[in-house]
Amino acid sequence: MKKYSKTSVVLTIILSLLFSTTALAVGDGNIDAGGGGMDNGTSTNIWSPGNDGVRVTVVRASDHTVVTTPIDLTNKSPNNIQIHFSKVSKIQYSKGIGLTPITSKYRYINPPQSMPTIISDKGNSNMDAIKKYFCSEYVVQMIANHTGMNYDILIGGEYKLLLEPIAYYKFEGIMIATTATEAAMYDEQISGLLRRRMVALSHQNLPLAMFLEVSDLGYPVWKGSTSKAASNADIKSSLGLGVVRFTELPESPEIATQDYEYRVNTEVITAVTVSGGQSDPDNPTKVSFSIDGKTYNVGNVYYPQGDSQLAWVKWTTPDAEQDMVIYVSVKGPGGTDKTTINCKIVDLDKNPPPNPIADDRNEKFSSVSVPNRSEKVRADWSVWDPWWHEHWVWHSTGEDSGYWCDHGWWEFDLDKYYARFSANMSIRCDSKNPTASGGVMKSGYGINETVSASVSSNQSSAITYLQTAVSYFPEFGYETYWRLLDRMKDGSSTSFEFQNNKYSTYKNRTHFTPIWMPDGDYTVNTWAADSWTPVGMLSMNLTDSLTIKGNLWQDWHVAPLKP
Repeated sequence: MKKYSKTSVVLTIILSLLFSTTALAVGDGNIDAGGGGMDNGTSTNIWSPGNDGVRVTVVRASDHTVVTTPIDLTNKSPNNIQIHFSKVSKIQYSKGIGLTPITSKYRYINPPQSMPTIISDKGNSNMDAIKKYFCSEYVVQMIANHTGMNYDILIGGEYKLLLEPIAYYKFEGIMIATTATEAAMYDEQISGLLRRRMVALSHQNLPLAMFLEVSDLGYPVWKGSTSKAASNADIKSSLGLGVVRFTELPESPEIATQDYEYRVNTEVITAVTVSGGQSDPDNPTKVSFSIDGKTYNVGNVYYPQGDSQLAWVKWTTPDAEQDMVIYVSVKGPGGTDKTTINCKIVDLDKNPPPNPIADDRNEKFSSVSVPNRSEKVRADWSVWDPWWHEHWVWHSTGEDSGYWCDHGWWEFDLDKYYARFSANMSIRCDSKNPTASGGVMKSGYGINETVSASVSSNQSSAITYLQTAVSYFPEFGYETYWRLLDRMKDGSSTSFEFQNNKYSTYKNRTHFTPIWMPDGDYTVNTWAADSWTPVGMLSMNLTDSLTIKGNLWQDWHVAPLKP
């Protein structure tokens, strides 16, 4: 027995040395934390300290694209999870993926080196230990192995690790696993029941377990309370995440010069978040937007104690480029996240391509990839709907007299709304092209384009339908010049075509390809945009291609005149 004991001690020391020598810092942790004390809970709604984990996702830094399936790390063995939401990251939810409950077996990974406490029941997690752990060479190597990412590529500076705290807890008698974002989205689905039952975990210590020190991956620095429960909107936009970077210097904070960029003469939606206290029909909140000398009043803005509500206005931008400031004021128990909103109004119809001529040359032309432009094909928002919960109490005024009095209170249902957007484009050879064959044409001739789009919503009064389509071309590197398309059909199903070309002999709706365009694919890029919702703009980045083979001069034959 003594010999066995000595061997165990030696092995323990060796393992400790191995871990300490491999835990070299290879990343920079952009993580901070807060929180507060926990309630005792009940037998059907309870979380025990230590029942936590971290979801890790590899993200490309340049365009915030998720490049691996997320993995969940935990020190526990949560084999009793009955409901989870698969492996979806905060970025994917932000881009429109819906929340889907899953009852299949929950998959997790126990790291050989235990993680530090992620979610503290007192709100005092050791953030230095968490940063050191996830920035260590050993842990990053382990993450690379489990995600299938090459380690050297991962730490090369082009990728980042997105970290999200996970909690394992019993809710209404069912064991559940959620990230902070999933908890907020789930709470919206069940009309605030999760917040009412487990606010100290779901809306405080879980989301405040991690937030950013500087803006990163499109998410802002958290500037709100680090010791009070957060709203669902704040959790989804700013909380429950940390980032590990593999660059020597952190990214500079993003400084927004404008809150919205709109196009001229476009119907748009501007929104603010109202919170603070409780707003109900007895104590309502009204929001006023002062826009270009006109005031828009939005009443009946209701929300329960501790939550928030979007308030929005639909208006039409002026027909000239300019910078605008919208002033917001609130009357009632609540306040708004913004009192001034900076808008930039731009005109896209000012830079069409120049007149192509037959002897144009561009010997230095080099093709470029179609750029990534803003895309969002689904938007989800919600509206609190108050209703009176009656509670009648008898008040005696004597032996045989008295009266009934309603001592009720306001309850709130959460009505959920959505908008979905789809679009496609097609380009084709111009009808005046004499030698085109299907999708093959010679350079120098024109092309036509059609864009079709559809927007559907269960609250059509809160959206605008698609209003803008603008096309970019390979000969200009998908920048420099572009064409704003004409809207041919309005409404929920819209269509667009090129404007009439003033350089066309027939004034066709055409774009002329340059005669010097090399053989191969000719790909047009169209950004379909300006379908507005209370939570932002819906848009799509579209492409379609034809094939260039030969040039216009090959269709001309020069012969001597007959004598």
